[in-house]
Amino acid sequence: MDILGREALSVDVGQRLRSLREERGVSMRSLARRSGLSANALSMIERNLTSPSVSTLNKLAGALEVPITAFFRLERDRKNVVFCKASERTRVPFMRGLWEGLGGEYFTGRVEAFLLTLENGGSSGPHGMLHTGHEFVFCLRGSLEYEIENERYLLETGDSLIFAAQLLHRWRNPGQMVTNAVILISGFEEDEHPGEFHMASSPAEEARDPSV
Repeated sequence: MDILGREALSVDVGQRLRSLREERGVSMRSLARRSGLSANALSMIERNLTSPSVSTLNKLAGALEVPITAFFRLERDRKNVVFCKASERTRVPFMRGLWEGLGGEYFTGRVEAFLLTLENGGSSGPHGMLHTGHEFVFCLRGSLEYEIENERYLLETGDSLIFAAQLLHRWRNPGQMVTNAVILISGFEEDEHPGEFHMASSPAEEARDPSV
């Protein structure tokens, strides 16, 4: 486990990749061309003969036009009451960060909550995001900069922010220490998964990642 607390996620990523590719009618050769990966590498991933890096998953997510969390999504029974032990959180690492579900992925209502951990320079990517509902942010440690419709808000330990999520927004860790923040999204449209919009990575950062 590293500074972000990354642990292996027990999900069949190879099967998820095959399902996502077939659902979209994308051939192995076409996906290889779109992602810049070899067809042989894709075949090995789908057969679980190799484990893809986060950088590779970001390339595949971009090629398939899905959020990176689509590779980790499981069909779960939704419940009216969700009790989530810290040791049982869904954990998904991304470029310089870690996303941890706080139970919203199991809940029947339109509420999603997650814990965001960011290393220095970690961000939601170069492009803004927007979705339905409302977004609440509470900075637990470090600093977190939110940009909403070109206006910037710097959250430091104990600061909070709430806004209408259909406004174009993005975030980053501008400080030198690791940042932790709780983000809660509510009131979004049915069948939308707004938490997944918060899983992007910067192409510039990805280009510096040697692991593929």
